[in-house]
Amino acid sequence: MSMFLDNPDKVGVIGLGIIGSRSAEVLRNAGYHVYVWNRSPKPEPNFLSSPGEVAQLAEVIQIFVTNGDALLEVIDQMKDRLTKKHLIINSSTIDPDSAKKAAAAVEATEAAFLDAPFTGSKLAAEKGALVYYAGGDPKVLERARAVLETTAKEILYVGEVGDSAVIKIATNMISAATVEILSEAYALTVAAGIDPERLVEALEHNGCGSALTAMKLPTMIAGDYEPHFSLKNMFKDAQFALNLANRHRLDLPALSTTASVMFKTIQKGLGESDYSVLAKNFPATAADAPDKNS
Repeated sequence: MSMFLDNPDKVGVIGLGIIGSRSAEVLRNAGYHVYVWNRSPKPEPNFLSSPGEVAQLAEVIQIFVTNGDALLEVIDQMKDRLTKKHLIINSSTIDPDSAKKAAAAVEATEAAFLDAPFTGSKLAAEKGALVYYAGGDPKVLERARAVLETTAKEILYVGEVGDSAVIKIATNMISAATVEILSEAYALTVAAGIDPERLVEALEHNGCGSALTAMKLPTMIAGDYEPHFSLKNMFKDAQFALNLANRHRLDLPALSTTASVMFKTIQKGLGESDYSVLAKNFPATAADAPDKNS
């Protein structure tokens, strides 16, 4: 890392949500000069007035925005400043069609584009331990590698632009359905009069237990729904998956049911909470107590 401190590189970060803001901080701590922009102003160092100004000062720009429309809007705002020296890294979870449109818009300016959505929570971002699913030209990935490795523990090359979006959406399908069935199992355990800590212990020694269940069940029991990944964003990704399934004439009953539950939970005003807030749908659990973070 001393190389960065002696010769700081310039990196732009656009989108300062849960992950983007923490990734910007990790990059700063690694010695990069980081220039940032967000739709709503944030008290961040080197906060600039527009995506175009970010492109004027940084040739490598990583984008963390909510959806494909937001990504295309950002690219449109900076396209007049992009050159063949620029590298745009999309780390937003978006639908594959939007990823391909974004790549085409960037490449029309002769800049390079890499699709690199990630997996990892707020804590992973703070530790620089995200996992990126990279899609695009392998040569572009090599150009992006130094910046990505600063915030990642692993970079997985999965294929073309759009392929990475599908893989990210597919993994989130599993996470969403897992948290819903975990909520149901928690509710059933409590309804039967059993201490939910016994379920925590059982999952530690059961094949269905995972890093996700180990992380989410204790916070459900504590009624702690501080957002590590918000319910509204998980629902968005479920919609992407269901739209893709419709295109490929696939029926996804487990995800369809989970998405319906997520939508009803968002209607209760819980969209900004962590998606484990699905547990609050069961009055038999302690999860019906007021959200500690609301």
